[in-house]
Amino acid sequence: MCYSTQQSESLKNVAKRFNATVDNAANFLQADVINGFAHQHTPIIIDKRPDIISTDYSWGLVPSWSKDIDIRKQTLNARIETVEEKPSFKNCVQNRCLVIATAYYEWHWKDEKGKLKQKYQINSQDEEIFAFAGLYSSWIDKASGEVLNTYTILTTEANEVMRYVHNNKKRMPVMLRKEDEANWLKGLNQVRDYAYPYESNVVAFAV
Repeated sequence: MCYSTQQSESLKNVAKRFNATVDNAANFLQADVINGFAHQHTPIIIDKRPDIISTDYSWGLVPSWSKDIDIRKQTLNARIETVEEKPSFKNCVQNRCLVIATAYYEWHWKDEKGKLKQKYQINSQDEEIFAFAGLYSSWIDKASGEVLNTYTILTTEANEVMRYVHNNKKRMPVMLRKEDEANWLKGLNQVRDYAYPYESNVVAFAV
């Protein structure tokens, strides 16, 4: 699972890393801790505009058919193994995006019920700025006509490091290798082809 991330890099550095332009500098989020349940707008890149870093998408996917937005509490993450079958996600599996981050956080349970926990920060050893594999959707409020753009982060089976850190659920977000980012956006491979655990280049430390 992944409910807490970090995007602490500057607009300039993020734009350089992805060779893209931020659409609205005033809305660019730079934060040490981003709580998924706050449904903040975070920088992402969608498949239709790989040259633009969008600030108009918030975390917690609302499918186009949903009657209201309360569903987003359950759609912060999507399991990559079943995403093509789940009603919340199956209609947007081709709507791919890069969710920009510098780290994420998970809890290590020190007892069976999780009453004692240690928080860990997880970074990529390869890239100070990286991207999660995400899916996005647009929902229209029938009463007001307002459009809400949202996204979810895909998760996969935990690698060796994360099986220790996230020892309750044993899951981790899909951190794309830099060389796979363009292919993910272009939809050149099946979603499940990206279920690899980011095996050797993840570092975790207690915070």
